[in-house]
Amino acid sequence: MEDGIFFNQSKYIKEMLKKFGLEDSKPTKTPMSTEIKLTKDDEADSVDSSKYRGMIGSLLYLTASRPDIMFSVCLCARFQENPKTTHLEAVKRIFRYIRGTSHLGLWYPKGTGIETVVYADSSHAGDYVDRKSTSGICTFIGCCLTSWFAKKQTTLAISMTEAEYVFARKACQQALWMKQALIDYGIRLDVIPIMCDNKGAIDLIKNHVQHSRTKHIEICHHFLRDNVQKGNISIEKVAFEDNIADIFTKPLKRKVFNYLRLGLGMMELVMDSDPSSSQK
Repeated sequence: MEDGIFFNQSKYIKEMLKKFGLEDSKPTKTPMSTEIKLTKDDEADSVDSSKYRGMIGSLLYLTASRPDIMFSVCLCARFQENPKTTHLEAVKRIFRYIRGTSHLGLWYPKGTGIETVVYADSSHAGDYVDRKSTSGICTFIGCCLTSWFAKKQTTLAISMTEAEYVFARKACQQALWMKQALIDYGIRLDVIPIMCDNKGAIDLIKNHVQHSRTKHIEICHHFLRDNVQKGNISIEKVAFEDNIADIFTKPLKRKVFNYLRLGLGMMELVMDSDPSSSQK
């Protein structure tokens, strides 16, 4: 449009709901309940794994424009090998959520700034199967969301500080990649801030002394501290309720979820009778 770009997959959503027979399902306000605790659940009945994988694959494609379902889809994707009825119900809830929010999409306004900021967050021991932490990262250029992902950490963190510190390394890699990519377009950034809500992790990153209690953390993670010293990035404190990456780490209540979803730059585009005009 004249004032920006709206990225939406509502047509794909309708086709996907019809494919899996959920076009008449009752919409929900959030993609996952805060009370849910998905495990391997050996006592529940098994379901058709082919259908389950097809549903997960369809949802993964949708995350290209719907970062608000990234955590829920990735969590359900962990049980594709032997899905149970509990896992299928969780996936169906995601479908019910996108049915009620099919007109949501990412809004990229024209003339946005080039200031780049990265948000990082971790949910310590959030996985109920192996107690590993789940972490999320999202990158903004101006007010535009440019990259996002949720991932379960490969190592077991013994504290929240360690979980945040280890995954902040991924945020640093993302920031440095973005910084280098922008150089190709003639844009040079000085320091890219990484927003973190854990004071212990921030103190550990800024501390120039290698304490004995951090020796068990792999050396590769300490390159984050090196880049802070070199001035390539900065690590800054953000209030936990304003850390947008929190939406990628755990299920959230409706009010918090809607607030962070708006922070991602997601909104609904309503077209009136004049196809050349719109309201956001």
